[in-house]
Amino acid sequence: MAHTNKQKRLSAWSTPFLLIAVLVVFTLLVTFLGDNSLARMAAQTMIRVTFVVGLWIFVGNSGIVSFGHVGFMAIGAYCSAWLTLRPQMKGMFLPDLWPFLATAEWPVLPAAIASGLLASIVALLAGAAILRLSGIAASIATFAFLAIVYTVYSSWEGVTGATSSVVGLARYADQWVTLGWASVAVLAAAWYANSSSGLALRASREDEVAADASGINMYRHRLISLVISAFFAGVAGALFGHSLGVLNPNSFYLGVTFITLAMLVVGGIGSLTGAVVGVLALSIIIEALVRMEHGMEIGEVTYALPTGAQEIIIGLIMIFVLILRPAGLSGGKELRLRIGAR
Repeated sequence: MAHTNKQKRLSAWSTPFLLIAVLVVFTLLVTFLGDNSLARMAAQTMIRVTFVVGLWIFVGNSGIVSFGHVGFMAIGAYCSAWLTLRPQMKGMFLPDLWPFLATAEWPVLPAAIASGLLASIVALLAGAAILRLSGIAASIATFAFLAIVYTVYSSWEGVTGATSSVVGLARYADQWVTLGWASVAVLAAAWYANSSSGLALRASREDEVAADASGINMYRHRLISLVISAFFAGVAGALFGHSLGVLNPNSFYLGVTFITLAMLVVGGIGSLTGAVVGVLALSIIIEALVRMEHGMEIGEVTYALPTGAQEIIIGLIMIFVLILRPAGLSGGKELRLRIGAR
């Protein structure tokens, strides 16, 4: 029996390493077989993996669909800008920053970690209220949180630049840096899913009444998962800003909320594998649609998709996946090695 349990644990822990191997192969293929634009797509894909895997830590284990995680992404993105921008740039674009931020010029790695920690602190405070709700009420509350963050960041002109773009961020987040963070996110998600808190949270997701009767503190475990989840959302925001070199509040609202939730749904909310597969699948489709919107030459005629077709097609993909495969492309199952199987 002990030997069987050990085999099961080893099999479960094979999942994150297999997924990281998939991410490495994807990045290598896109980088060395494609052009510069595909290399940038690989970086954006790894940022999405970091964010969606972070989102899965909460949504996949608690069963509560969160519309507010992009708010944590915005918090992380602007925190990194406050810490890494040159003081002269901050004086131009963000004149009302507090003195300790106005003069700060941190290295990019500590700034990314600090960005994740700030998002986690906000998640702890917001989650303390939101997570007393359940089901659709909690989901609506997360959307209200997103709306609050967006309103604050698009109005606080002297600190966030409001609707004006903040430029001048160091563009260090290439496909290799983002691959590293995506790998960390996958390992952290697997660790949490196999921890006592993750197991207890999934038990409460399946049957709240039975879990409560068994002494499981559902509220505490939800809050733990939200705090961990928000950390990676904040880091993804920092990477996003340092990938493009520019920030604007409009980058952190409904558009990215829809796309990232679509990735999670298409891949399968029920498994970590689904979160990664959904990002890879839709990222490839999005890149193809973007190129088709720019136009494809067939003979002497140029064909192009109309503007907005990308969102429509992704919406249709979501509908077909939900109809034909409700558990997502992964079927709710994990990619694992069958250790000890005969």
